[in-house]
Amino acid sequence: MAKTIIISNRLPVQLQINNGSINAIPSVGGLATGMKSVHSGSESLWIGWSGLTDEDTPPELEDAIDKALKENGCAKVKLNAQEVDGFYFGFSNRTVWPLFHYFLKYSEFELDFWNTYKAVNQKFADAIIEKSDEDDTIWVHDYQLMLVPQMVREKRPNTSIGFFLHIPFPSYEIFRTLPWREEILEGLLGSDLIGFHTYDYERHFLSSVRRLLGLEVSFNEIYLDNRVIKVDSFPMGIDYKKFRDAALVQVERKQDNRSDLQQRLDDHKASAPDTKLILSIDRLDYSKGIAKRINAFEYFLNKYPEYKEKVRLIILAVPSRSNVPQYQLLKKEIDELVGRINGELSTVNWTPIWYFYRSLPFENLIDLYTSSDIAWLTPLRDGMNLVAKEYIATRTDKSGVLILSEMAGSAYEMNEALLINPNNFEQQADTLHQAITMPLEEQQSRNTFLQKRLERYNVEVWANEFMSALNQKKTAGHAYISQKITNEYLNTISKEYSDSSKRLLFLDYDGTLAGFHKDPQKALPDEELYALLDQLHNQKDTTLFLISGRDKQTFGRWFLPKKYNMIVEHGVWISKDGEDFKLLENVKSDWMEKIKPVLESFVDRTPGSFIEEKNYSMAWHYRNTDPDFGEKRATELNTVLTSLIGNDDISVLNGNKVMEVKSSNVNKGRAAVRMLGEDDYDFVFAIGDDWTDEFMFQELPNSAITVKVGLKKTQAKYHVENTKRVRELLKRFAKP
Repeated sequence: MAKTIIISNRLPVQLQINNGSINAIPSVGGLATGMKSVHSGSESLWIGWSGLTDEDTPPELEDAIDKALKENGCAKVKLNAQEVDGFYFGFSNRTVWPLFHYFLKYSEFELDFWNTYKAVNQKFADAIIEKSDEDDTIWVHDYQLMLVPQMVREKRPNTSIGFFLHIPFPSYEIFRTLPWREEILEGLLGSDLIGFHTYDYERHFLSSVRRLLGLEVSFNEIYLDNRVIKVDSFPMGIDYKKFRDAALVQVERKQDNRSDLQQRLDDHKASAPDTKLILSIDRLDYSKGIAKRINAFEYFLNKYPEYKEKVRLIILAVPSRSNVPQYQLLKKEIDELVGRINGELSTVNWTPIWYFYRSLPFENLIDLYTSSDIAWLTPLRDGMNLVAKEYIATRTDKSGVLILSEMAGSAYEMNEALLINPNNFEQQADTLHQAITMPLEEQQSRNTFLQKRLERYNVEVWANEFMSALNQKKTAGHAYISQKITNEYLNTISKEYSDSSKRLLFLDYDGTLAGFHKDPQKALPDEELYALLDQLHNQKDTTLFLISGRDKQTFGRWFLPKKYNMIVEHGVWISKDGEDFKLLENVKSDWMEKIKPVLESFVDRTPGSFIEEKNYSMAWHYRNTDPDFGEKRATELNTVLTSLIGNDDISVLNGNKVMEVKSSNVNKGRAAVRMLGEDDYDFVFAIGDDWTDEFMFQELPNSAITVKVGLKKTQAKYHVENTKRVRELLKRFAKP
């Protein structure tokens, strides 16, 4: 029976070794909680690192550890201390984490880190392959494992693979600085579905894919060989009921049953009933903006001195990656800031900041959430920030004010919060004043909307929506009617080819026989291609036509000595058996002088674009431009040309990163049909990659075998993945 396999850096259990025995304690983190509905029963397996290095694991306990993990539906990936250091503390947290959070100055581009990251990702992929079957569904989590999807895809090409990134994906300008940027993107593109918290992260990823890999992107779909990869946003929720219920229990708890922390908070409120408690909870991380928040609090007290002794900031900084130098420096900075401000501003009865550097149990978190009047969360960059959602969930009477950085992913869902720029101290001070003075009715109105939304879209809904989208992707395939030419069907076509008595082949060049080049004049035929075309051209009872939008001078230089049959400029010129090119159609060129200045103006305004002048057409190429800017300019040019041309006998062809203006009565389909009528062919084959080839596919008879290169909407009956596959197909035809 098909399984769901979840993969993350850490397992959802913590192993404890006591007197030679093993205990597996379930984790209480957001991911472990959210995946409960997915990770249940014998139909699910969670693979990850146990948290114990090889050096920390007594050999005699290996079997006991495996057994304890198995009882919790888990299996481990073994890592030694050196691998953990290079993979986790190194590349993951000293390269990817700071870069993806826009702290480029902290990113370390060490080759040893990268090599260890690759090796450990391969370990995870090998563990998946060992424990999975072809029909299983695989869900890979987070930035530590970005190479895993492609590594698994290589061995399990038909397996359904999803990936979710729990941190931000940076803009193209930031991501491009990563030396291994293409490898990271290619690793992620092994997935069928890639999920992010917000549309911004999704947009940044698609932009990087277009710019760095040059792949075609349509809305939120990426076309890669014979696959369509879907990219979407799934904002992660919390276990709303868990926090809500815990808060209700805490509120009803009698005084003598309350925790020491809650009793201290109660005593403070009783002694100073007008004092407002402002809560700040974060992991100790430079992305959280803790130091700036403390400075902003000092600025607030100086701007609004009337609130001295009337507010108190509670800072809970949870230890994180304490062996990474940047985190050690950050702790020192925060310790000194808190010490200085408390030293300068404290009075006999008032300390402005209560500072805790520790982890707190769940019960104490609820104490802080329910007792604090304001939650002040100002990360400089944050993938989601679930603390904001947890605080709102615990406000059982709907009181309380959430101040949230607009740089947090959760800000997109929490517009009723007071959203601020964490770099703007003036705005933060004024927003704190607004929060302190906000009427209870307004607090309750805002929180009512927030709570309804958080309850409706909780963490379980998040997990189920992702899995539902992945399963739909698995069953739906893609929306194109063309059929992939498999090896089995290739055998059928090859047999039809060899059994036929007269064959006619139409072969496009750019994107079909040869890949694209930034300079079209440098996309020269290679020796392998010449040899292949020679075999087909010289084959008995076979008529081969190279059919292209290229100009006759270029094709004449490349192919005329070979005496291949050629149709160029989309059907304007023809050459047979090495003869000079002749006009195949009567076309006009007087319109070109009118169009040329328009194209030149677009070249001037679109860096990287250029004009290719042909005898009876003009092409504006934009392959070398910024992809988004090029598409924008192409749309604009199409509008201008359409209005300019009017009812003239001229048309605009939108090809692969090229727009060509030509006479309307000329196209590849018209030319192909004319050649078809010159003899009685019983095998007709046409192959091409862009919209100019669609005329062929549409005009040729239904008996013809028409093939599109790439997975795109097409009139062709079949498709192949790429130029490599085209040559493999033609080599089968060329066999004696």
